[in-house]
Amino acid sequence: MDNLKILRKQKGLTQEEIAEKLGVSRQAVAKWEHGDTMPDIESCIKLADIYGITVDLLVRNAGAEEHTGDGKHIFGCTKLNAKGQITLPANCRKVFGLKEGDNILVLGDEEKGIALVNLGSIKGENK
Repeated sequence: MDNLKILRKQKGLTQEEIAEKLGVSRQAVAKWEHGDTMPDIESCIKLADIYGITVDLLVRNAGAEEHTGDGKHIFGCTKLNAKGQITLPANCRKVFGLKEGDNILVLGDEEKGIALVNLGSIKGENK
C-alpha cells in the first residue's frame, strides 16, 4: 500500500510515531507500507483519522479520488518512474483541462510539497 507511506510522509510522521499512535510495532507499519501485510480494520480507521481522509480512500490504490466540495481534490496515488515522470490520473487531467502538449510549471516547497500549474500550449512549440 504505497499510499500509506505517501500519506505518512505528507503528515511529516515517522513509522515510529504512527506505530505509537496505533499501539502497534514500527515493524508492523513498515510491513503495511511495503505491502507485506495489511492493517486490520481498526487500524485503518485510526490511520484514516490521522491522515484526515476516508477509510475508502486510504485502502484504495491509484485512481481513488475524493472531492472535498471546496475546489480541492485528492486524485489518488501515482508512481514516479525511473526517468522522473508521473502519469496524472485521467480525472485530474479532465478537471484541470490538461491535454497533451500543455506546458506544466512545477513549483516546490520543501515543507508543503510540489504543485503543478498548467501554462497551456505554446503555439509553434514542438512536442
